[in-house]
Amino acid sequence: MDGGPGGSRFGEHRDVRADLARRSPAEHQRRRKVIRMNVITGKAWVFGDEINTDVMAPGLYFKSSMDEMARHCLEAVDPGFAANVAPGDIVVAGHNFGVGSAREQAALAFRHLKVGAILAESFGRIFYRNALNFGVPALFFPQSADIGAGDLLAVDPVTGSIENRNSGQRYIVDGVPEHLMLMIQAGGLMPWLKQKLANEGAP
Repeated sequence: MDGGPGGSRFGEHRDVRADLARRSPAEHQRRRKVIRMNVITGKAWVFGDEINTDVMAPGLYFKSSMDEMARHCLEAVDPGFAANVAPGDIVVAGHNFGVGSAREQAALAFRHLKVGAILAESFGRIFYRNALNFGVPALFFPQSADIGAGDLLAVDPVTGSIENRNSGQRYIVDGVPEHLMLMIQAGGLMPWLKQKLANEGAP
């Protein structure tokens, strides 16, 4: 199973109930104080297992603009997705979301469409890295099968708190690691590096 960068624990398929037993409310509060980010609220777009990067960024549109590429994101599995997804909406998927080629356009399409976050049981390793590098929060969410299409979700990527406001169910998963969250807040890897270099060069 593919997972996060560097073979870290974020690549494992883990039951969030174990996290609940280990993580205290004080730990969640500490993370909120270290990094501030608004809770992401949006409608759920639900997909299954093994969603390939080929359908996120179809090769037919590689020579087109990103605007054109994004208009065809996931059309092979949901023809209405790109036309109807709203800024802040949340993609929910099963195992191995983003399996396939390493094309960066797959993650860029979600950023272009202003998707608020991606929740999946597991990710293709390179897609996971690309999503974070382009400023799209991606969280491992073993309970993706609990979510129905159109459910209103509230996601705090810092603490890993996820609320389904239709069912009232709440979940705790691993939040995005702090150093990666700082990068996401800056808009992705390249804006973060520019910001970092500018700060280091300041008198």
